[in-house]
Amino acid sequence: MKIMKNVLIKNGCLLVYFVFILSACSSDENANEPLVNNSNPPNQVSEVTVVNLAGKSEIKYKLPDDPNLLYVKATYVLETGREMEVKATYYNRSVMIDGYANAGEYEVKLYTVNRSEVASDPITVTINPKESALFDVFRSLKVGADFGGLFIEADNPDRAEIAILVMEKDDNDDWVANGNSIYTSTNEINRNVRGLDTLNYELAFTIRDRFLNTSDTLFTTIKPIFEAEIPAGQYAGYPLPGDAPTNDFGFGLDRLFDNNFRGWPRIYITDASPPAPHSFTIDLGQEIKLSRVKIWDYPQQSSGLSYYWHFNMREFEIWGSNNPSPDGSFDSWDKLGTYEVIKPSGLPLTQQNNEDIEFAQDGFNWPIPITAPKYRYLRINNLENWGGTGRLAIAEMRVYGDPR
Repeated sequence: MKIMKNVLIKNGCLLVYFVFILSACSSDENANEPLVNNSNPPNQVSEVTVVNLAGKSEIKYKLPDDPNLLYVKATYVLETGREMEVKATYYNRSVMIDGYANAGEYEVKLYTVNRSEVASDPITVTINPKESALFDVFRSLKVGADFGGLFIEADNPDRAEIAILVMEKDDNDDWVANGNSIYTSTNEINRNVRGLDTLNYELAFTIRDRFLNTSDTLFTTIKPIFEAEIPAGQYAGYPLPGDAPTNDFGFGLDRLFDNNFRGWPRIYITDASPPAPHSFTIDLGQEIKLSRVKIWDYPQQSSGLSYYWHFNMREFEIWGSNNPSPDGSFDSWDKLGTYEVIKPSGLPLTQQNNEDIEFAQDGFNWPIPITAPKYRYLRINNLENWGGTGRLAIAEMRVYGDPR
């Protein structure tokens, strides 16, 4: 009897267990069903208007007075044959139809959908988007030889999300994108590809957007100009009267060349007391035909690793000399350029996106005019930082050029 009782108990437990499992499965199956069961389709949108833009159109409308309305759905087909669907909640009064390459007349179907996922009959809307912004980017594209590589410049006033594909031929003689392609949404594209030998490179360039639309292709041959990184151990700080002092915590000029590119406290920072501008001077150890100065800004820890903040330089000058005046004046110096740090995203002061961060982490390259003579001494004069004062902070600095 005890054995039979145990079997009954075990069987009873198994029965309860299977009932629980079945109940759970039944609950899961119903979980994706609409909470409201309403088979009546909502009324259609009305008072439809269209605003045609580059590569896209905004369709505005008036929503029906229906408390059961959940969203508006638009369906359309791109020139490539790709079927698209976008949704706008009942909080919105418009929907963006995006992804066209060429200007033309296209049809979009608009549906209203209720909380039971029942859709209305469609309204067909005709749109006339303008030519995609990627073609304007391509028409403005300029490429050419630069020190140690090549430069790529283009205008993107609409801040379209585009890729500039840099292509070379593979072993099968087909053009394929290499690792130097550029992905950006900034309005003024000014990038460089570095680390190339002084050889002839057959290259091709095309613009592509996120919908895989592409422009024509620019084919060219580029031969980079010789450039070498000047060893950091070769140059050192050369303080002059008038240069900004550092404070008593050891943030000296030697920290510009200590191979620590991001970490606190291995940075160079000037004392806040002297008024703007703040300057510092370095001795390169020999006269060099300079190509660029590269600066890695200090990521401000308190602001979420922001490179566009506080003491980092925003607008500054670079000067060159071979015989600096011992009184610290700029009379014996040649101004090589005035430079400004531009945030690629264009976002406000306290905001930044991934492109902003990646751009800064790679270091800012500041070109020296190719017509400039050789110089042994460099002086950087900070006009204004991101906080609006003259104080400056730099994580690391390197100099490039032709020392031959």
